[in-house]
Amino acid sequence: MKHELVIVLDFGGQYNQLIARRVRENSVYCEIKSYKTPIEEIRALSPKGIIFTGGPNSVYDPASPHISKEIFELGVPILGICYGCQLMAYTLGGAASACEKSEYGKIDVTIDNRESLLFRDIPQHSIVWMSHTDYVSRLPEGFEASAHSADCPTAAFENAEKKLYSVQFHPEVTHSEYGKEILRNFLYNVCECSGDWVMDDFIESTVARLREQIGDRKVVLGLSGGVDSSVAAGLLSRAVGSQLTCVFVDQGLMRKDEGDFVEKTFTKLFDMKFVRVNCQKQFLEKLKGVTDPEEKRKIIGREFYKVFWDKVREEADGGFFAQGTIYPDRIESGKGNEAGKGSTATIKTHHNMVEKPADIKFDGTIEPLGDLFKDEVRAVGERLGIPRELVWRQPFPGPGLGVRIIGEITEDKIKVLQEADAVFRDEIRKSGIESELRQFFAVLPDVKTVGVMGDHRTYDHLIAIRAVTTDDFMTADWARIPYDVLARISNRITNEVEHVNRVVYDITSKPPGTVEWE
Repeated sequence: MKHELVIVLDFGGQYNQLIARRVRENSVYCEIKSYKTPIEEIRALSPKGIIFTGGPNSVYDPASPHISKEIFELGVPILGICYGCQLMAYTLGGAASACEKSEYGKIDVTIDNRESLLFRDIPQHSIVWMSHTDYVSRLPEGFEASAHSADCPTAAFENAEKKLYSVQFHPEVTHSEYGKEILRNFLYNVCECSGDWVMDDFIESTVARLREQIGDRKVVLGLSGGVDSSVAAGLLSRAVGSQLTCVFVDQGLMRKDEGDFVEKTFTKLFDMKFVRVNCQKQFLEKLKGVTDPEEKRKIIGREFYKVFWDKVREEADGGFFAQGTIYPDRIESGKGNEAGKGSTATIKTHHNMVEKPADIKFDGTIEPLGDLFKDEVRAVGERLGIPRELVWRQPFPGPGLGVRIIGEITEDKIKVLQEADAVFRDEIRKSGIESELRQFFAVLPDVKTVGVMGDHRTYDHLIAIRAVTTDDFMTADWARIPYDVLARISNRITNEVEHVNRVVYDITSKPPGTVEWE
């Protein structure tokens, strides 16, 4: 089934993926394309609408990203956001200039055109998120301003007849009070979308496509126990059952009992061959004496893939290789689409996108989740019956607890951290605040402190606990966990976990810190 399509043209904006997610949240399929995508290719896709992203450049700088005027002659509705707003004006004969007073953060905006389809049912006054040093100083012919702020006379403008709309602010971020409604108005009032992007349809069509593609051949999937690989395994199992082999490498750096939980889930719920490789001793031997965090990451990654491919060599005999690649992985790794600034260089390499050794031959690579965002992957997982603990599993670093143990990694330290982390997670679940936190975990710093237990002086480990709230992990704030909950966590860890005599709570936001410690 061919779905209605809205294209997000990326001009280097940091919120490009967020815009696409917001579109899909409205049941409209969306893809991100580089601003360099040829007009002929865009026309061939027959989009219902196009959205220009923001970006860090100035449109009057010749070196900044620009686009052909032809795109406005396709007859396709277009919404420009921030830089995209200025670009629309500039390309069509208007002008953009440096602001006398730049606008950053939450700004009051007044809607001037109460008949605008973009602002239908939106209050005349609302708060939006601005982030700009330039503004549209002269509108193109045929356009009118539809909203303003105290320092920006063209906070929004439009040509309703040509279905061209622009906003200087960012409707896609949660700080914009009615941003979601504005985007919905563009999709349904301007683009006249029907909303045919339904997750149940995705599962049904994907399973049918996988069956046709795979036929009677075998499939090998690397299963980490994370959200993406777990949902990919669930889809493939539904499609081809026992033709699927999942290889699960347990390097001994997972959370307490996590390896057993993954094995139990996939051997009981799904029809597949499940192969577990327990190799903690092998990893610890390679990590012996290593304290540099980057070196630890490299060793863990290198050894993981060595173990994985050695096992695949035993299991694979032609057929397909499957990955839990999701849409942001493809975008950020430069696969399929160019990066927003026109560079084809890889932004970062993802664990979901694995380079296969030359000696291992497959008939092809399958990425059943390659068109989905993380929230969509979770929705598929729930519909497939995968346990909530896996579907809503928090982000977990590829090296596992290896980057939550500062200094050398040893078996004893792993046990201490697993137990402390388990207590922390248990108390958060019992407190009823788990859904308010985006990520929480324990860290074992390379620190020992003096303590007193009973009549004895101790000199043992310190445990740090970390919890953050965030919308997108680009920034994060430390979570205000109630004192009584923190007290229970501290009491339980120091009483139940051997070799721990002190607990501290990390109250650093991002920036200046990062979410993880290493």
